[in-house]
Amino acid sequence: MNMNNLFSIVWQWDPTLVMLGDLDIRWYGLMWAVGILLAERIVSNVCKREGLPARTVESAFLWIVLGTFIGARVGHCIFYEPETYLPEPWRIITDIRDGGMASHGATIGIIIGIWGFVKRNHLPFVWGLDRIAIVAPLSGAIIRFGNLFNSEIVGKPTELPWGFQFVRHDAPRAFYEYAGDVPQEVLAEIPARHPAQLYEALCYLITFALLMWMYYRKDLGRRRPGLLFGWAMIGIFLTRFFIEFCKERQVDFEEGMMLDMGQWLSVPFIIIGIYMIARAMMRPAVTDLDAVANYANNMYAAEDKKRSKKNGKRGK
Repeated sequence: MNMNNLFSIVWQWDPTLVMLGDLDIRWYGLMWAVGILLAERIVSNVCKREGLPARTVESAFLWIVLGTFIGARVGHCIFYEPETYLPEPWRIITDIRDGGMASHGATIGIIIGIWGFVKRNHLPFVWGLDRIAIVAPLSGAIIRFGNLFNSEIVGKPTELPWGFQFVRHDAPRAFYEYAGDVPQEVLAEIPARHPAQLYEALCYLITFALLMWMYYRKDLGRRRPGLLFGWAMIGIFLTRFFIEFCKERQVDFEEGMMLDMGQWLSVPFIIIGIYMIARAMMRPAVTDLDAVANYANNMYAAEDKKRSKKNGKRGK
């Protein structure tokens, strides 16, 4: 019997939340929905606090949600399985039920989505980056819980007392054979692993708490444009870089690499984060804290007036 497994946590969570005929609704999908809804609520509160109209959030989230999903899916296919999807790119869509979402791709998609939103609404790009940066770590943490429910992105074997025995990952046959407790003789062959999903989730929640403090207590989102985005990049991707060392390789081509794909992809975001923090701190602090809100409200008022005139002409 493996004595190192005596105090480990046996994890055999069913990833399916509910079956609707042949369609299975998964915990992972629910975590994505919860993460997006909470982000929308918090950003709505941020915009209300700054005096921006509700339509700002409505327009922004259409762009950002689309960017998130498209970026996460395309990013996974290009970064982790190019040999599968580049020859047959339509499978990026047709095979979506097989899974595969990449956080680095999601981040790129979010940034592109913010760029599209601010261009359309004539708002500062950095303003959009800072506001979504507040909630990105929270959504990321919730999605990592979805990975835990899926028993994916597991860590390397460990002797630490909080190790998880991922039955579905290491003994899938036993997972489906035993609806209840897995026999001890089977568990003895399943290694206890680092719960890397929880490590990341915890780091992201700490980053989220820090950003909320910086925004609500210090008002740095308005005083130091770019600072929140910079710290979000550091809090998400620097921790991701180090946690990757205790993760199992996700794809075969990572074997033998000095750093895995997740670490290489994190490096540019870490550099961007350092640059944005330095940029924000070296520039003079903003004194007109309501400039963006005043501009946005004037712009929307002008658009409404223009639309009203156009509708009036049609009425004639």
